[in-house]
Amino acid sequence: MKRIIGLLTLFLAMTLVCCKSEKRTGENPFFVEWNTPYGVPPFDRIAPEHFLPALERGMSLHDAEIDAITSNNDEATFENVILAYDNSGKMLAQVSLIFEMLCAAENTPELEKLQVEVAPLLAAHADKIRLNEKLFARVKEVYDRRATLDLDAEQMRLLEKTYRMFVRAGALLDDAQKARLKEINGELSLAAVKFGNNIRAENNNYVLMLSSNELDGLPANVRDLAREKAAQLGKKDKYAFTLQKPSLIPFLTYSSKRERREEIYKAYLDRCNNGDEFDNKELINDFIRLRTEKAHLLGYPSYAAYVVDDEMARTTDAVYGLLDEIWTPALDRAREELSEMEKLFRRDVPDGEFASWDWWYYAEKLRKQKYALDEEMLRPYFSLENVQSGIFFLANRLYGITFRPVVVPLYHPEAVAYEVLDADESHLGILYFDFFPRDGKSQGAWCGNYVEQTYEEGKRVAPVVSIVCNFTRPTSNTPALLTLDEAETLFHEFGHALHFLFHDVRYRGLSEVEGDFVELPSQLMENWAFEPEMLKQYAVHYRSNDVIPKYLVDKLRNSRLFNQGFMTTELIAASLSDMDIHSLTEYAPFDPMAFEREALFEKRGLIPQIEPRYRYPYFSHIFDGGYSAGYYFYTWAAVLDKDVFEAFRESGDLFNKRIADDFRRKVLARGGSADGMTLYRDFRGKDPDKRPMLRSRGLWTDPEPVDSLAGAPAPVDEIPARAVSEN
Repeated sequence: MKRIIGLLTLFLAMTLVCCKSEKRTGENPFFVEWNTPYGVPPFDRIAPEHFLPALERGMSLHDAEIDAITSNNDEATFENVILAYDNSGKMLAQVSLIFEMLCAAENTPELEKLQVEVAPLLAAHADKIRLNEKLFARVKEVYDRRATLDLDAEQMRLLEKTYRMFVRAGALLDDAQKARLKEINGELSLAAVKFGNNIRAENNNYVLMLSSNELDGLPANVRDLAREKAAQLGKKDKYAFTLQKPSLIPFLTYSSKRERREEIYKAYLDRCNNGDEFDNKELINDFIRLRTEKAHLLGYPSYAAYVVDDEMARTTDAVYGLLDEIWTPALDRAREELSEMEKLFRRDVPDGEFASWDWWYYAEKLRKQKYALDEEMLRPYFSLENVQSGIFFLANRLYGITFRPVVVPLYHPEAVAYEVLDADESHLGILYFDFFPRDGKSQGAWCGNYVEQTYEEGKRVAPVVSIVCNFTRPTSNTPALLTLDEAETLFHEFGHALHFLFHDVRYRGLSEVEGDFVELPSQLMENWAFEPEMLKQYAVHYRSNDVIPKYLVDKLRNSRLFNQGFMTTELIAASLSDMDIHSLTEYAPFDPMAFEREALFEKRGLIPQIEPRYRYPYFSHIFDGGYSAGYYFYTWAAVLDKDVFEAFRESGDLFNKRIADDFRRKVLARGGSADGMTLYRDFRGKDPDKRPMLRSRGLWTDPEPVDSLAGAPAPVDEIPARAVSEN
């Protein structure tokens, strides 16, 4: 009888919400079947006003689906509880994916306002389900009998992950603790929206407007971009520089106007730290206060301990062990780099102090002196079109897949789309690219899904994937010519895309991998970017069509360790500041900037000429980007990716199809169907070796360092009673 009531409730919810929502909005594209090519979202018909009613309906349907599980009085089984839960909430998940992706890539005032309204609603809905006592009782009933159920490996993995998810979400708490946890999660969701919106506003509000006599040292293409940006702002006789990386970094690298470098870099460093309406320091206090309280409720000493317990690292000691091992040699190398640059600096500023805004400028001068290499010599060979053709070539060479331009609905006119075809020409998925900065787009680069890979009635539903970047725009005179960092970023995000495209996972709950494993596929692809064999295939001069000459390839290879001390130090500094602030065991009001200074400069000796890659007020990764207590992910995954690439090197063939196919089948296709270390060992046949990563950063030391991550605790089957990402 309860089962019939549950099904009737589901039917009534569908009927009532349909009537209510359609009356409010008329035809809503989320309420009808998509007749779009390849199942892509109907971007041409989706408007901001469609999201709230679609999310409301999705939540109501999800509630009804959960009620159907809890009202079923049959014995709890894998099928009627775990599988039913895994299949629930599909509409809500689909609408949420599109909403979140658009808010990052093409935000508008309407969407920004809607984010503030929707975030606490979605958080409350998630808590209502994850803290549902009847639902958890059903899940636990299956979990407690798991040894007798004759489940296959993936079914057992789904059961254990589902149970663990409920426990980590607070299912074992008492009623008062659950009520407080709901309040915390609602406040955190709203804080994340405000934090990200403040950063976007700060990025958009700053412009350094210069006259033609203030452009000394800047290459022609940098000037052209600045002139066109100023014209867009109505200043035809000026040159505009912004805090977007394609504008900021070239200015810091080439401008001989030291006071202007200082001005724009300080504006970048002080984002959301100016005591105005966009200041994020109070929000940071809110995050740490709430996250620390949440960790305590769930039985953990700190939020970092809570996060890391569900990752490959398993303990904060393992994370700090890796970061500390790299920190000292990286900082020592950075000091050596600074010493070399100061000799050049003294020629220009005999009595001044070398500052953080001088590093890019004198690093470029030093690179020219040591290697006769200027990045401007290289950029003509790295047009966006060429780099894109390079990643397509690499994917075809390794995996046999091809890319075909298709006409599909776009969420912005600058986006482009490709159908991805497997080696047998079957459909793998759709891949969007969105390359250039604009006001509605968040900074950085990322890859995500608009439609996730899943199975419906035994048939694979192909994913719809999007790569979003903020690359150097073309000018009226030249195509988009990428920096080496931008080219490497495209390889990186393409690695994420392949991970999504190759997913072939039966259960939605097994789609995600651990956070410190997720960067393996992306960082692995970076290893090919500047290999001589790869450069011959795609690094072609945009005017002459000449392949990049050997002497430039040699210069690039010879300089591969240049400035690694700086780059590694700023990366590890940000990772440490993230871990430190989330490792607090008790909260008291604090000044985030003073905490940062003490943690990095006073405690660990960071030199003042290097800033951490991200300062707290704009550290989007850890406050609104899902990487809280997880910025170390990139470094942990670097151990994995460099060791995987060693397999190709050891074979003598960087395009070894057998190894690539093995990696696809045993890692990329499997999603989270096993824990990351199991997947890794299954592919590599051994624990990951740290030495290739240390060698790649020029940090090899004697005696030999610990050679693997095997010291990290292995995953355990039982859940403790106390009761987790831009290039």
